[in-house]
Amino acid sequence: MGENGLWLIGLGPGDLQQMTVAALAAARDADHRFLEGYTALLPPNELENMGELIGSWEMRMRSAVEEPHDLLSLAQSSKVALLIVGDPLQATTHVDLQIRCGELGIPCHVEHGISITTIVTGAVGLQSYRFGRQCTFAYPYGEYLPTSPLEIVLANRERDLHTLALLDLDPSGMGEGEQQPMTPEGAIDVLRKMAEKLEIDVEDWMIVLCSDMGTDDARISVGSPTEISEVKGGRIHCLLVPASLHDVEATALARW
Repeated sequence: MGENGLWLIGLGPGDLQQMTVAALAAARDADHRFLEGYTALLPPNELENMGELIGSWEMRMRSAVEEPHDLLSLAQSSKVALLIVGDPLQATTHVDLQIRCGELGIPCHVEHGISITTIVTGAVGLQSYRFGRQCTFAYPYGEYLPTSPLEIVLANRERDLHTLALLDLDPSGMGEGEQQPMTPEGAIDVLRKMAEKLEIDVEDWMIVLCSDMGTDDARISVGSPTEISEVKGGRIHCLLVPASLHDVEATALARW
């Protein structure tokens, strides 16, 4: 790695064997390794294997990354690796770290990783150029539930574009405690509550559920909201809401 600085290192979607050669080398060469633990998660078995693969590491949650004084201070005098599930620049938080490094004169390097966006669109069989804006289904906070995610889905559907909906990991909204990935049942409950607020009917929609993508346990399910809500098992999920289907897309989805 040579000089001191901050390295934003993509771990890929969940299987550490899918790290790039460059990402693996950079992680191993770092003086300090921190796993960013609130925008995405690794499976428990991969967490157990990571130390043996790249060396000792520590977890860092939301406050340590969004208020990164300690992290950047360390990067001024040593080689610091921030390990990020997926691709490092999928989250605005990590782009902000690049900007802060530039302002402080700290070298910042990026080793990209395979993102969930890349895997999901390819694995399901929907054409990547037909996807609109992504959204995230958030946990309700008391009586508050934002409808903006469903509004994004509706805007995409009006333009005949598919939607990738990521699912919240943190019921507290604080990004500090143990993460609790939203289940398929929870995601459909959120969808229905948003639909009720917007006074629309989503019960006849086709929904694609992608579970544990990028791991040996990857699974794709297609069905109505009710059918998807009844899917059990899996740990990390996301939803696709298709628009109209081209012939090849329809044949691809029929496989699941």
